[in-house]
Amino acid sequence: MSLRGEVLVAIMNDRRDFSFARDQHWYRIPVTSVEKWLKQRWPPRWLAFYHTKEFGRDAHAINYYSQVIDIRKLYRWQLLPEETGHEHANRLYYQLLLEPLRKLPQPILSRRLRRITFICTTQEKFINAVEINDLYDESPLEDLLWAELKRLQIQAERQELVTIQQQNYFLDFAVYCANGKLNIETDGDTWHSNPEGAAQDNFRDNSLEIAGWKLLRFNTHQIREERKEYCLPTVVRTINSLGGVDEGKPVPRKIDVNAIEGTYQPGLFDT
Repeated sequence: MSLRGEVLVAIMNDRRDFSFARDQHWYRIPVTSVEKWLKQRWPPRWLAFYHTKEFGRDAHAINYYSQVIDIRKLYRWQLLPEETGHEHANRLYYQLLLEPLRKLPQPILSRRLRRITFICTTQEKFINAVEINDLYDESPLEDLLWAELKRLQIQAERQELVTIQQQNYFLDFAVYCANGKLNIETDGDTWHSNPEGAAQDNFRDNSLEIAGWKLLRFNTHQIREERKEYCLPTVVRTINSLGGVDEGKPVPRKIDVNAIEGTYQPGLFDT
C-alpha cells in the first residue's frame, strides 16, 4: 500500500553535494527545513533529486533517486569537519544515508523550469510520473482536476510557489496566460467550514489579486459531481478571456470548450 510522503524529492543545486550523494551515499537537509516544509511527511523511504541549472543537460529534471537506509542528526561541522570555521558550523542537519544512486530510464521534467523546494509523493506516483506536476500528492480533489487539465493539454503548474511582499503562497494550480495569470483553487469542505480558514483565504486572495492573479475556486461537490458541466467550462472560458495559454510560442493557445467531452491528439503531456 502506498503511503503519502514515502518519496521525497529534494533540490540538488550544488555539484559537491551531488558528489557526496553519488560517491559517499549521503545527503543533508537542515532540521529547520524539515520542520518548516515536511512536518508529518517525514521520514521518507526514498529520496530523489531535482537538479537545477548548475547541472547543464540534467537541469530542471529528476534523473536520480535512491533508497534511504538510515537517518542521523548531526551538526554541520560533523558532516564537513574540514569546514569547522563555517558560519553555519553549529547548524543541525539530518544526514540521510543512501544506497547507491539509481538513474531513471527517462527523466521527470519540469515544463516551465520552475522553482521547487521539496515534493513529497507516493512511490506509485513517482514511478508513473512524466513531468514534475504528476508528482504532487496534496489532495484527491487536486488529482481529479489535474487529470482533466492534462487531458485538455492545459499547461498548469501545481503547488506553484508565489512570493508577495515577503509572504509565500502555494497555488493549487497556476496557469500563465497571454494577458494574465490564473490561480485555480480546489477547496475541501473541512478547511472552509470554519471562520479562521475563510479569513486566511480572504487575505491571501486579496494579496494575489493585487499582484495580478485571477482566481477561480471550486468546492468538493463541484469537482466531484460537476467537473465537466461547470468546472472545466469555467476554467476554459477564463483562460480564453485571458488570451489563451502562454506556451512560449508566437501564438498563445486558446482551448476549445467543445473538446471537454472529447479527446485531444497526443501532444505536450504524452510520451
